[in-house]
Amino acid sequence: MSGRPDILFPLFAGLEGLDGVGPKTAKLLAQLDIGKPRDLIFTLPHSGVDRRRRASLRQVPPGEVATVEIEVLRHEPPRTRGRPWRVQVQDAETAFTLVFFHAKGEYLRKLLPEGARRVISGKVEHFDGMIQVVHPDHVVSPDQAETIPDYEVVYPLTAGLGLKQMTRAVQSALDRLPDCPEWIDPALRAREGWPGWAAALRMAHAPLGPREMAATAPPRQRLAYDELFAHQLTLALARASVRRGKGRVTAGDGRLRTRVLAALPYRPTAAQTRAIDEIAADMARPSRMNRLLQGDVGAGKTLVAFMALLIAVEAGGQGVMMAPTEILARQHLENLRPLAEQAGVVLEILTGRDKGAERRAKLAALAAGDIQVLVGTHALFQKDVALRDLRLAIVDEQHRFGVSQRMELAAKGPGADVLVMTATPIPRSLALATHGDMDVSVLDEKPPGRMPVRTALVSAGRIDEVVDHLRRAVAEGRQAYWVCPLVEGSELVDLTAAEDRFQSLRAALGEGVVGLVHGQMPGPEKDAAMARFQAGETAVLVATTVIEVGVDVPNASIMVIERAEGFGLAQLHQLRGRVGRGAAASTCLLMYQPPLTESGRRRLEILRETEDGFRIAEEDLAMRGAGDLIGTAQSGLPRFRIADLERQSALMALAQSDARKLLADDPALETERGKAARVLLWLMEQDKAIRLIQVG
Repeated sequence: MSGRPDILFPLFAGLEGLDGVGPKTAKLLAQLDIGKPRDLIFTLPHSGVDRRRRASLRQVPPGEVATVEIEVLRHEPPRTRGRPWRVQVQDAETAFTLVFFHAKGEYLRKLLPEGARRVISGKVEHFDGMIQVVHPDHVVSPDQAETIPDYEVVYPLTAGLGLKQMTRAVQSALDRLPDCPEWIDPALRAREGWPGWAAALRMAHAPLGPREMAATAPPRQRLAYDELFAHQLTLALARASVRRGKGRVTAGDGRLRTRVLAALPYRPTAAQTRAIDEIAADMARPSRMNRLLQGDVGAGKTLVAFMALLIAVEAGGQGVMMAPTEILARQHLENLRPLAEQAGVVLEILTGRDKGAERRAKLAALAAGDIQVLVGTHALFQKDVALRDLRLAIVDEQHRFGVSQRMELAAKGPGADVLVMTATPIPRSLALATHGDMDVSVLDEKPPGRMPVRTALVSAGRIDEVVDHLRRAVAEGRQAYWVCPLVEGSELVDLTAAEDRFQSLRAALGEGVVGLVHGQMPGPEKDAAMARFQAGETAVLVATTVIEVGVDVPNASIMVIERAEGFGLAQLHQLRGRVGRGAAASTCLLMYQPPLTESGRRRLEILRETEDGFRIAEEDLAMRGAGDLIGTAQSGLPRFRIADLERQSALMALAQSDARKLLADDPALETERGKAARVLLWLMEQDKAIRLIQVG
């Protein structure tokens, strides 16, 4: 696998050898992200024009394109400057006019000699009761008529690059298509009725009509599959290389888990039990676990995580759980403490706050193995933190930690298993695209006893009623969050909005009742304000979105979100998940500023209809597209030229199981199909995968 296979060289040469492509055109193509013939062949037409021959323009509705044979009657040069040149013509049934602006007379008389027959193609317009065609796209003599395609495709273009040039360049690139070996499983190809690779490309560039332009047309589907398969093969190679890394067998005897389950006031859900079993099976294997635990707000991830930590302890080792912020780490500690007491397990926390003698004592206890479960922030990465026998590292809220940090944590225990948790439901297709190297466990049911949250839409004009509602709730001893509007790109405006709302609510509800947290506050101040709210000293917490993830105040039963239409669906769902954690019936009030845009209204209505985070995530994906959903900058999403993540998630799932099966049967990609798959990886520029094969 030393270098790119010779068979692909023609597709990776310069563009300037192609028909009609000189330095100037090559520069224009570069603006479309096309730098070599390979990029051209994967730039498929996005639409097409029906240019089949008609007998006459008489019945053609205005705005349609038509192709028709005509006789040229006479030229009418413009009488004054700036007027168009007109040519009167007639087809088999009607007379009409061809209109040319800024025209050169001698050129037009040569193109359309009076008395001659021509075939023209262009957009039909009606003007003052007359039919006209302005600047026909094609004018040819009848014996050249077959040069006008029945269905002419339209490519992405840029200023200065015309369709004829682009079409010529693509055709010239297609002439260089090598005869590649087939990398798709023959049974799958037969079942789906997909053409071979080169045939699929030629067909996709020469569709016979709109049906063949659809993503579901077999040639296009096959080419999309090639992209998804190459991507999933890369992720599967990464997964295999993690699994080859020496892991350790960690199997517990169940004594601690039984104790905790017996003490629980409820039975775990079927989803929790399934996830615990999947994790236990992974930990018992000699290879390293690399699993994602995905669960909606309140689906009971804490219990699953703790059971996994207990397996590590039962096996005589240690487990750590890492959170992105100090507040969340402390909260994990609070949630795990009662479970740890039941199990008789030593639980500690390590954060940046630990200093001096206290920190030294904790480090010594960790190194000696006296601390069995450790919760912490990224302070866990520091050089002097050593564990006697780390078996399991759990990382909470994955998207805040990079892959390199996951690796660093795992390095604290050679061969330690890694479990990543997220409360952000990711639609299946995106989970496959971004976490395809991991195995996924999903918690898709809520534990019994969680009250549904009533969600209502309130126009901003009714803010006084909302404040009255809060006043009554506070008098009854309940607590509420008030989330201030999100102002794009300006922390300071966010801040003043929050301060103003804080002042006005304090005036309405009384001193000492209202607290404030925002992004500009120093950490300790933020923690103190949160702690006062958690302890029930303040009844209403005014906040910017810093409370989004993880903060748990069971007594808080009202969530007010101001200018809710400015938030994304996933964010609103996360915020709403902060309430409904206690025994009281909870309410979420989405305040909006009318008039709402169509998409703003749709978002708020989806939230009112459902609390199912996965359904919300799927809707969000459909409305916003994949890049926005994860935030394009750090999305780590692959960029596909043909495949469509949003609409082809089933194809992505198929590609994943196919890639994993191929590697299971042929880990070094040495079989005929394996070698063909190597060609595909080079073709799709999956350099990372190629490096992994070479190392392997």
